[in-house]
Amino acid sequence: MCVQLQYIRAIAALLVVYFHAILQLEKLNPDAWITDYLFGKSGVDLFFVLSGFVMWITTSDKPQSVADFWWKRVRRVVPLYWAVTLAAAMVALVVPQILKSTQFDVPHILASLAFVPWLNPSDPEGKMIAPLIVPGWTLNYEMYFYLLFGACLLVPVRHRIAAIMALIGGVFVIANLAPESTAARFYGDTVIFEFVAGVILGHFYKAGVSISAPLVALGVMLGFSALLFNDYSGFDLPRLITIGIPAAAIIFFSTAIRIPDLKAWRWLRVLGDASYSIYLTHIFTLAGSRMIYPVVIGPLQSDTLFVVLMMAMSTAVGLASYYLFEVPVGRYLSSVSLPRFGRSAKPHNA
Repeated sequence: MCVQLQYIRAIAALLVVYFHAILQLEKLNPDAWITDYLFGKSGVDLFFVLSGFVMWITTSDKPQSVADFWWKRVRRVVPLYWAVTLAAAMVALVVPQILKSTQFDVPHILASLAFVPWLNPSDPEGKMIAPLIVPGWTLNYEMYFYLLFGACLLVPVRHRIAAIMALIGGVFVIANLAPESTAARFYGDTVIFEFVAGVILGHFYKAGVSISAPLVALGVMLGFSALLFNDYSGFDLPRLITIGIPAAAIIFFSTAIRIPDLKAWRWLRVLGDASYSIYLTHIFTLAGSRMIYPVVIGPLQSDTLFVVLMMAMSTAVGLASYYLFEVPVGRYLSSVSLPRFGRSAKPHNA
């Protein structure tokens, strides 16, 4: 696996944490100068493209049944997500004032656990489609993609990308032709094609596409510049165009060169390993940071330092979650095997 993917995962997670830290600060001090620099939601788009990329390069030439694929994704995604969702549900029930965007609502909780798109009851406008853990809306897309991608493993490799595009595209068209509904809005969003872009980039990578180091550096730099500029500007265009394309460019250029695991960047690789934990737990940390704002901001006398502190605390909590929960639970579940029936003996290359 390309070590640079872990570096990008780390950057993506930190972008999302920064984005939500600024949103928290806006509630505490709308006049803080740094709140004018709201960006970072683009970290999600990097995750989406990366997900499609990784799914392709890890399955295109390795024997794997549909059941095995789904089980690997479930044991990777579900344990931590269910844990934080149930924790948030308990907080919403016992001390609801802590999490402003969370309400204890049984149907909503069940839909969240099942990765079913659902209107978040805490939204006063009744439009936000998000689970109990609001950032978990991305996982609803992830699990949807895994469901369809896994089904396409039944298709020979040479036709698999076409099958994925046809399946996702077909659902997208149906959703946009269907009457207005939560499901139609969710599955009819163009953001789902960022996963497809990642799959295609994974195909290029497996084909051995290689680019010189100076061109890679230029491409990654321009990609991040476009990503952050478009993220900050908030153009009234589909997210796939404004953010998805730069995200895909970053993944393309960064994986078009083979680089060693640089010792000086090991900390970034570790953050990449823990990016899922950082992503899911940071809302709890930021909620806690909001409560201690009056105490901390006095000595600091700097909203900027407070944002840095929130990001550092979110990273520390995410690392703790990774080593204390995600790693041991993942290690245990990886030892649990599915029944032998239905497993493929070789990849579908014919």
